[in-house]
Amino acid sequence: VQLVESGGGLVQAGASLRLSCAASGRTFSSYVMGWFRQAPGKTREFVAAIRWSDDSPYYGEPAKGRFTIARDYAKALVYLQMNSLKPEDTAVYYCAAGQPTEGWVIATPAMYDYWGQGTLVTVSS
Repeated sequence: VQLVESGGGLVQAGASLRLSCAASGRTFSSYVMGWFRQAPGKTREFVAAIRWSDDSPYYGEPAKGRFTIARDYAKALVYLQMNSLKPEDTAVYYCAAGQPTEGWVIATPAMYDYWGQGTLVTVSS
């Protein structure tokens, strides 16, 4: 299984970026695909997730009102559209895949089985 993120970079506050996650190596139809981020010295934080089977989105506090998660089923891609970026959005952004079971918590990193290598997003003020 491989998850490969792309689309990070250096932008100014107020700008937009779209992150992509290419998933391969298995069928993800029963999985939830998540985006997490980790800033220096901080714990990994839930940003957003989407259920691969029915496109249901879920958002963490950092994403509400500014970010949108989407997936392209045919291309096995998951996107995170980030608008109105702020300096506090600076972090490494990770794509993850997890298979929900009883008691599964969508915002908990430990629930996810597969992770990408991350893509750095830097927002300057």
